[in-house]
Amino acid sequence: MPVPILKQGTYLIASVQSALTDADTERLQDDLMKQVSKYRAHGIIVDVTAIDVMDSFAARSLRTIAHMTQLRGAETVIVGLQPEVAFAMVQLGLTFEDMHTALDLEEGLAWLNRKTTGRRQRDGRDSGR
Repeated sequence: MPVPILKQGTYLIASVQSALTDADTERLQDDLMKQVSKYRAHGIIVDVTAIDVMDSFAARSLRTIAHMTQLRGAETVIVGLQPEVAFAMVQLGLTFEDMHTALDLEEGLAWLNRKTTGRRQRDGRDSGR
């Protein structure tokens, strides 16, 4: 099932609605990379609030998405990790040490706003467009 990706100003928001198959995860990577280029996005939020189980492939793929989009000039934040998912990830040694996470969408947007303010000003854009 494809993950819907919404454009909000210079940000993209991918809202994962259910556990992803490996093929879904790879499609999300491809779709995000295409849209980062198409919209010249400065920030990406991947909302995983609806996920109650995350396997190692999905966790590694989220980290890969963050690294790939960063190389294209966009910051990525993962939001909505459920406590049980976070606990299981730590137990399995799967961490997001090198990427940013936030409690929810609101906190993720606030972090992106702080992180990308200078970039938007240099480009002559603001988050309301």
